[in-house]
Amino acid sequence: MINSPNINPYFKPYQAKPIQNTKAMPDKTYQTAPADEQTKTNTLQTTEPKLTHTSWLYVNDVHGKMTNMERIHNISQEFDRIPAQVYSANFFTNTTQPIHKFKVASGDIILGANYLHNKVASKFMDWTGFLASTIGNHELDVAKPDDLAKLIDDSKCKMLSINLDVEENSPLKSRIQKSMVVNYGDAKVGLIGISPSDMFDRVKKNDTLSKFSIKDIDTTIKLLKDEVKNLQDQGINIIVVLSHSGNKNDKRIAKEVEGVDIIFGAHTHELISGLKEGENLFYSKSGEPVIITQAGQDGENVGILNVDFDQNGVIKKAQNNIIKTRKFNRPLYIKDTVESILGKPEVIGKVKTATPPPENRLIESNPHANIIVDAMKNELGTDIGILNSGNIRGSFSEGPIDTRLVSDITPFEDKMWVINLTEKQIVDSIKVGLKSLTEQTHKPGLLFVSGLKYKANKQGDLLEMEFIDKDNIAHKIDVNNPDPNKKYTVACDDFYATGGNNYLKTDNPNDIVIKKYNFDKDKLTCDYIKKLQQPIEIKDDNRITIVD
Repeated sequence: MINSPNINPYFKPYQAKPIQNTKAMPDKTYQTAPADEQTKTNTLQTTEPKLTHTSWLYVNDVHGKMTNMERIHNISQEFDRIPAQVYSANFFTNTTQPIHKFKVASGDIILGANYLHNKVASKFMDWTGFLASTIGNHELDVAKPDDLAKLIDDSKCKMLSINLDVEENSPLKSRIQKSMVVNYGDAKVGLIGISPSDMFDRVKKNDTLSKFSIKDIDTTIKLLKDEVKNLQDQGINIIVVLSHSGNKNDKRIAKEVEGVDIIFGAHTHELISGLKEGENLFYSKSGEPVIITQAGQDGENVGILNVDFDQNGVIKKAQNNIIKTRKFNRPLYIKDTVESILGKPEVIGKVKTATPPPENRLIESNPHANIIVDAMKNELGTDIGILNSGNIRGSFSEGPIDTRLVSDITPFEDKMWVINLTEKQIVDSIKVGLKSLTEQTHKPGLLFVSGLKYKANKQGDLLEMEFIDKDNIAHKIDVNNPDPNKKYTVACDDFYATGGNNYLKTDNPNDIVIKKYNFDKDKLTCDYIKKLQQPIEIKDDNRITIVD
């Protein structure tokens, strides 16, 4: 059952001295003093005021994580079934007025180029009953525009974006809306979508992406102001933004755009619990409260935001709760439905013991990634394997390994390449990944390796590197003067080989390619695991070391 504890509840009357946070919401609702009495003490409302009560189930950056989608569906069913007065009894206290429930997403629900996996993600949005989502960067992993158009057409969930322009000849031209209006009894809510301004830095170039252009954040804010006014002119005073713009930009929006009440955020993968002024509770230029949320990444969490609005659409009371999806089961009927699309997974091995995955997979050594990059190198017979950390979206655990788990861990479905790189190109590439150690977002992330070992400090300086040959003999590489002529064969995917996230600098990827394959690393991983002595152990071998 949903256990929605009262995590950092916050109640602040509009333009009045705030009531201090408490461990339980007050039993009665406080009302703002009139504007000319703002210096006086808040007055207690003795009768229940006319409020619009809302409860929002929200997700972001699920990244095609199908096992967690099944758990989220379970949470959603309980959200529908259980009265809000029960799962948030300490918020909706003594109210006799209706409580309106909404389900929204903030993009990157889809991930990777596998159309069947994308279809499951799209169906998940329908099965779970989401009203709308914005277009994140990974929605555009769907390489063929006709495929993305079909996914949108076949779904009841609306796709929103105010700052993504589509060329006239694209099949997606009429399928993405700027905003939508939702009517629930006496509640009329406007939803607006925002896509990431750094879209083109986060997606592998493909036919779908080539038909889009994206506005920068300053232009996006201007467009948002116009759309807010458009909704207000229709008499809508509760306005919600589904933003895949990142927390820094969301804070700008909260402070600069009047009329926005809630920003369901995404893209920077931050887990924002509760409500804290100056962190995710802000005030617009007109003084109205604005709330920002984010629920982490990979469907590991679901948020429930409870909000009361007054008759002018101003937030009077709010409570933000985070629920761990791992506490919920995967319903058997949903597993069966998913398998009717994907087919039944094949068991390929067994894990005896597994080191816990790192807390931050972008900037820490990861033994769960090591087995995948080892598979790339060994199955393709190269000197070295290189894999960007953004590829890893899960982990192994004690028990059976099946093909679906492997796809869950590395879901992008990029194509494998064997390329020729100089020692200098490899060292420079590793250094690009190490810059992530000092970036607030930790992007683009470290490069995981096979056939190499390297040591760096927390400032992102590469200190040592060794090439480990096929006889397991280590050869030191001078990281300050790497050889520009000595070459190695490297197993990688086409995202890395074609300059994704600027890891690799090359004017023409075809100059370095030896061979291209029409399969991804998940196939290589499955083939590799089948050959290992069972059961296997997942443990760190210190091939990447970060020191003080």
